[in-house]
Amino acid sequence: MSEEQESSDLTSNLAWFVAGAVVGMTAAILIAPQSGKDTRRLISDKTHQSADAVTGTGKDVFERSKEMVEKGRQLVVDALDLVERGRKLVRG
Repeated sequence: MSEEQESSDLTSNLAWFVAGAVVGMTAAILIAPQSGKDTRRLISDKTHQSADAVTGTGKDVFERSKEMVEKGRQLVVDALDLVERGRKLVRG
């Protein structure tokens, strides 16, 4: 599997994970027997935790993307070097 496909799968899995977490959290909050004030505090706390988790994961995805871009650049440089060597061989 290519790195591009792996990155796409990672992003897709992350999106499904976050969506599932939000749905699960919402269901748990609505079913739990608490006062309105406690429920609002719980929603606020969970929202902040989720935002932190998404931010951390987003940073990881960004770092991996940077690494993949750098690898892609190196592949292009290597390919250009091979093309130049081929030209020199053809010219003699």
